[in-house]
Amino acid sequence: MPSLQLKRPLAVIDLETTGTNVATDRIIEIAIVKVMPDKSIQQKTKRINPGMPIPPATTAIHGISDEDVKDCPTFKQAANELRQFMDNCDIAGYNSNRFDIPLLVEEFLRTGLEFDVKGRNFIDVQKIFHLMEKRTLSAAYKFYCDKNLENAHSAEADALATYEILEAQLGRYEQLQSEVEHLAEFTKEDEYVDFARRMIMQNGVETFNFGKYKGRAVREVLKIEPQYYDWMMKADFPLNTKQKLTDIYHSMMLKKI
Repeated sequence: MPSLQLKRPLAVIDLETTGTNVATDRIIEIAIVKVMPDKSIQQKTKRINPGMPIPPATTAIHGISDEDVKDCPTFKQAANELRQFMDNCDIAGYNSNRFDIPLLVEEFLRTGLEFDVKGRNFIDVQKIFHLMEKRTLSAAYKFYCDKNLENAHSAEADALATYEILEAQLGRYEQLQSEVEHLAEFTKEDEYVDFARRMIMQNGVETFNFGKYKGRAVREVLKIEPQYYDWMMKADFPLNTKQKLTDIYHSMMLKKI
């Protein structure tokens, strides 16, 4: 049965959060299962004080309450430790390309630290599952590993199950290669500028992917309506979106000098 071929560590992550809005919600638990090239495993799980109330509806899902995290470190206090643990790691998760990684990057940006994603491979195990079988993490665990997922919505249990599913997927599908680069290429989506996908790349050009200027080149819009930049910077967009927009805006200004 094929097994992952790792050139560097693979950090399999799972987050429990206050909600699903990348711009406004916060991490309350993070689990990282770091798989080394020799297949040894290191694990880190941390509860985080989000600095905001956890909605009762969210507590009902993962069982983590305000009382559970009131004495835990804030993300800012834990950020360096987490960043060092994931240093030089590729990253995998379940629905991680659209949620876990964007929210994690956002949390680092809020602390003033940048979590460098350049050169990393991202594997979304849910994307493989949906591409191959089309279906929740519990269902995937039962399908691929023939096990019931105990403690679902515990970040550690979910992250460990995600790693087991990824290994089982390699054994099931002959067309899947075990190299991380292949799996990252297999699960990647349309090229995007920011994690929230408010801007995407079309024919090599940064293009708005929402609102009245959807389909229009970002630079073209900022040239004819520079106040659109000000509106986006003041509006409730993720920090990562604002950072990428600012990079584009500054590059335009430099060309005028």
